[in-house]
Amino acid sequence: MLSTYYTVNKQGTDEITIQKSRFIANVKRVESEEEAQEFIQSIKKEHRDATHNCSAYIIGETDYIQKANDDGEPSGTAGVPMLEVLKKKGLKDTAVVVTRYFGGIKLGAGGLIRAYGSATTQGIQTTGIVRRELMQGVSVTVEYTLLGKLENEIRQQSKYLLEDIHYLENVAFIIYVKTEETDTFQDWITEMTNAQAAFELLGQKYVDIDVEDTPS
Repeated sequence: MLSTYYTVNKQGTDEITIQKSRFIANVKRVESEEEAQEFIQSIKKEHRDATHNCSAYIIGETDYIQKANDDGEPSGTAGVPMLEVLKKKGLKDTAVVVTRYFGGIKLGAGGLIRAYGSATTQGIQTTGIVRRELMQGVSVTVEYTLLGKLENEIRQQSKYLLEDIHYLENVAFIIYVKTEETDTFQDWITEMTNAQAAFELLGQKYVDIDVEDTPS
């Protein structure tokens, strides 16, 4: 499993108008080709009266599934430019459909490439990009006398994610940390509590962290 990768938020849409043609970008996080195709078909059904519903998606840890479809636009002027935006941004598990309602003015091959690329970029920006971090779950149990101090210290550490607090006989903090920092985290807690904390390792999971854009 990848320790970290970039993808989009669950789903989003945006629209641009170029030379009277409407370009509507729908973006969704997908984890299989079947899910991508279902998403594409749902948008085609929603915009069945559109001139074109062009699509592109990239799936898998190694981007082993990459597909692009021009849906009637001149070959290479729609799906491929859309796919190139996904690749340039380093996104994984992402599908995009750009719907075009023709406005009566032909754009030419170059204009189409720019339009579909721009619509895809705008749709991704509106949907939002996240960095998915594979993190280790840790349960930290302490006596109630340490509750306030420990909660305050954990919340001040942006690299640790406090997911939940269980108020039982003692108090248990459910925290997610980067897998490679698990030992460092436990040492920090041990020192802060004077070795009065009990630890239990939970499962690993991906945690979404919002980012403005992917690194160039």
